Amino acid sequence: MLKATGLVKKFGDHTAVDGVDLAIPKGSCFGLLGPNGAGKTTTISMLVGVLKPDAGSVAMEGGGDFKTKIGFVPQELALYDELTADENLRFFGLLYGLTGDALRTRIDAALSVANLKDRAKDKVSEYSGGMKRRLNIAVALLHDPELLILDEPTVGVDPQSRNAIFEALEALRANGKTLLYTTHYMEEVERLCDRIAIMDHGKIVAEGTLSELQRSIPGKRRISLELETAADVALEELKALPGVVDVETAEKSLSLDVESLEAALPGILGTLGKHGVRYGALASDRLSLEEVFLQKTGRSLRD
Repeated sequence: MLKATGLVKKFGDHTAVDGVDLAIPKGSCFGLLGPNGAGKTTTISMLVGVLKPDAGSVAMEGGGDFKTKIGFVPQELALYDELTADENLRFFGLLYGLTGDALRTRIDAALSVANLKDRAKDKVSEYSGGMKRRLNIAVALLHDPELLILDEPTVGVDPQSRNAIFEALEALRANGKTLLYTTHYMEEVERLCDRIAIMDHGKIVAEGTLSELQRSIPGKRRISLELETAADVALEELKALPGVVDVETAEKSLSLDVESLEAALPGILGTLGKHGVRYGALASDRLSLEEVFLQKTGRSLRD
């Protein structure tokens, strides 16, 4: 649906985006992740035509004016509080060139997706944060775009509103829309996205499906134990065991990243038993997307 090749954007001596390639399949939900300052917003600004790249290109399937095929949901709300939802949509619809029955039809469809038909005549100033977020998405859908780009669309909303947004986006994808989704909430990406790109320092540092990204980390599985006694006496020996990639301990828990669950578990349990470390529950799972993200971008704070 959309292909970006070699995108570069500099601001003075700072290179915000440094040779980014993206290929977003038609009908998919593509997640773009990155810490603050990674270059995500600058990349999106080039994709939607707000910023002109210093190098590289953006193309959409079918050619032509790609801006008419994109709906953009910005992180900051782009709404007029003193207008009703219906008036906001009518205003933005006119900017898209919609008039008459076509405009009314598209307004009704957008309100239905946002689940706001019963509040269409209320001023936006009377809306909750979640309702405003849903209306923000409705505005981007007015011209029936082929690609919807969403920049952190659930910031500051309650769980019910987030779930309503997810259900709306899943319905759009089921109806053939293509989505590009950025967020800092890893569970949203795990739920919605078919493919994920992780960006850092202006570059794409990893890309793939969730399972592909999980497999890209040396420690393919994580073993977690709830401790009944401290494990400090066994830590060094645990770290030295074959197949153990990383060991983390807290007051009442122990986590180990291992290359193979079957190969590592007997040695881990044997070492704990030898040192008299007692544990209760034991669980194993693949690394979470959050852990993959931290492995790829580091754990230092980004301000």
